[in-house]
This record gives sequence, C-alpha cells and structure tokens, in this order.
Amino acid sequence: MSGQPKTLVEKIFDTHLIDKPFGEAWVLRLDMVFCHEITTPVAINDLVSRGMDRVFDPTRIKAVIDHVTPAKDSKTALQGKILRDWARRHGIKDFFDVGRNGVCHALFPEKGFVRPGYTIIMGDSHTCTHGAFGAFAAGVGTTDLEVGILKGVCAFKPPRTMRINLNGKLAPDVSAKDVILTVIATIGVAGATDRVMEFGGPVVDALSMEGRMTLCNMAVEAGATSGICMPDMTTVEYLWPFIGPEGEARYGTKEEALEDFKKWWSDPDASYESVIDIDCSTIRPLSTVGYKPDQVVPIEKMEKIWVDQVYIGSCTNGRIEDLREAARVLKGRKIADTVRGIVSPATPAVYAQALQEGIIQIFMDAGFCVTNPTCGACLGMSNGVLAEGEVCASTTNRNFYGRMGKGGMVHLMSPANAAATAIAGYITTPEALGITSKV
Repeated sequence: MSGQPKTLVEKIFDTHLIDKPFGEAWVLRLDMVFCHEITTPVAINDLVSRGMDRVFDPTRIKAVIDHVTPAKDSKTALQGKILRDWARRHGIKDFFDVGRNGVCHALFPEKGFVRPGYTIIMGDSHTCTHGAFGAFAAGVGTTDLEVGILKGVCAFKPPRTMRINLNGKLAPDVSAKDVILTVIATIGVAGATDRVMEFGGPVVDALSMEGRMTLCNMAVEAGATSGICMPDMTTVEYLWPFIGPEGEARYGTKEEALEDFKKWWSDPDASYESVIDIDCSTIRPLSTVGYKPDQVVPIEKMEKIWVDQVYIGSCTNGRIEDLREAARVLKGRKIADTVRGIVSPATPAVYAQALQEGIIQIFMDAGFCVTNPTCGACLGMSNGVLAEGEVCASTTNRNFYGRMGKGGMVHLMSPANAAATAIAGYITTPEALGITSKV
C-alpha cells in the first residue's frame, strides 16, 4: 500500500506489518496485549500445558480482574488466582487486583496505556473501544491471545474501512449513546462485518474522549472489527498527563503532540469500502426494544414499558461524564418504589471523582445501590443479575436474550434516559419528566 492514499488503519497496518505468510493473513507487531480474568486463564493454562509459559514483553501486557470482582464463588476465585499468579510469575507490573481494579476498557485508557497508532488485542469483544484514540484495537479468541502473549504478534485480514460521517449538531438531550444506536440501526448488526468503522464529522469533533469511547465501544455491535476516530487536540488533552512534561516528556507542547498525531490521519483521498452519511441533528433519545442492538426506537414513540431494574455503568457508559449526566437528572429526586437502581462507577478514579463532586451522594439519596467497579451485571455474572421475566433499562452495550440473566429483557439507552426511567418506573426521558436538558 505504500505511496497510495491511506486510511488511518491502513497506515497502522503498514507500520506494524511483519509478514504476509499466506492469503489474506497479515501478521502485525502488537504494541499492547490487554488481559482479564475471564478469557486469559484459558490461554495461560494452555501455554503452561504446552511448556510455553512465557510472555513476549511484561511491560506491554496489562491485566485486570474486572468481570467478577470480588469473586462470587470458587470458580471465579480460581480464575482470578490463575491471572494473579501468572502476572506475578512474569513480572507484569501493570496488574490491577481487587481494590485497584476497574472495567478494563475504562481503566486502561485512564492509565495512559492507549496511544494513537497502536495495535492492541484482548480476549474481549469490546476492545474496539480503544479505537477512540486512533488505535487499531480488536477483540480476539483464545488462540490469537496466546500467540499475542507469547510472541507479541497477531494475524489479521487486510483492513477494509467503512467511513461513517456524523454530520450536524446533537440536540441537548442526545448523547453519544444515541448516536451509536442510530448508526447500528442504520447499517444493521452485520453491517460492518470484517470492516473497521472510521467515525468522522463535526459530531465526532465535538465529542469528549468519553463520548468517543462510547461510540467506538459499540462498533462491534454492528459486526466491526474495530471502531476508530482521528486523534486530535481532544485526544492530546486526555493523554497530556502521560505524554507531556509531567509524564514521559515525549512532547514539549500540546501543539507538537497534535502535529505528530496528524501523521495517522486518513488521507483526504483515501479509498473506503463504503461511506455512510448520517444527519445527527434529527436524532432523538433512543432505546432498544428487542433482543438486537439495531432494534431501536425513539423513546417518545414507545408505549409505556415498566422496568424492574435500572443499571448505570459498564465499559460503554460508566465514566465520570456518564455519572454526571445521570446525577443531573436524579438530583433531588427519588427512584420509583418498584425499581432497583444500581450504579457501578467504571474505575476507582471515577468513583473517587464522583465522591468528590457529590455525585455518589445524589445516587444514594435517590435510592440507588452504589457498587464497586465491575463488568458483572452487563453479562449476567454478578452485581445485578435479572430474574426470568424481569426488565432492565441499562447503559450497557448488549441486549441479547438473557444477557443480564436468563429470561431477562434489556433495553439499552443513555445514562440520562436510564436515570429518568428509574424515577418514573417506566422507560422515559428527562424531558418527558420536565427535567431541563443540558445546555
């Protein structure tokens, strides 16, 4: 591809390509391998059984216990132990155990482990979240994870990029969650299969890094290998504590960092598999209604759907910006007597910030249960599992049948709409309750 106009992901592939052994297999050098206690122990045990219990570079492997934390039973305790012992055995310094742990796709960016131009894999489908920084980040299976841990490489098909232009300006009561639900509803749950979704346009430019992570997080729900955004000054500002003079001192000024980040930008005449234009000015607050993320309707057009539980958290919407939005709606109000409200700040830093800003108190005063950072409820493992026939309004990313508990129903929505739903007891919006939208 050298000499030709390239997309961002094509540039990453070019700079990380090691070999093309056959067909469409492109072997890339990895900058980071992320691990958690659900999928990595399987890879660890297999490597041990084959006499290959080694890691390619302990400084490029980051690990966390986040899915069931603290452990809920002997099985999950053993999964944590396998990861913990492995990290200690190989001197993996960046291992985050109970008390220091958070949801992986919130914690690792927060620690500065994700940079523009990086290649990242993890045994987790929502690894695509990290594309918000201009990185190529993909979820992989056990075999690819094993090879990544052992050799620091991974094979991918040549990149095929789909450009998603998010035009217009968001209404005050519309968030990044509504935008990505709109995108998925537009192209379908298989609309980006084997493709990278490159998000651009004025809506992306105006989003915070938290909003961009929400956007890229759900790219996989349209079948994409990864979502990706151009790294800009918003990216520089987020990473500045790590790359500036107080961190690694890679750059003397933010302008210098931005200039360097621009080398990853897609060329203006780059070629795309397809281009989708969406006018985001017309988007209204949304909720899913079925068992697929592309089954989406404006909440204002829904019949009254009563809920048993409201969950605010996850790698999609558990960051401080999300908690602020929900707290704005909840402040001075109580949730319905028929609703269980659960909020899980995504990381200890988010929890501490929410505590400092009085957000935790707002949640508690409203009647929410505030839990430690964990992924548990999102996939029905712990911390908010539904009973058969129960309905949950959730800020998570998947509404598959039984996702949060066998026989349970999940409606995906933004934190503000989830908070309004908790107050009303049925799916609604802050506007419908007469709560002023953000300006």
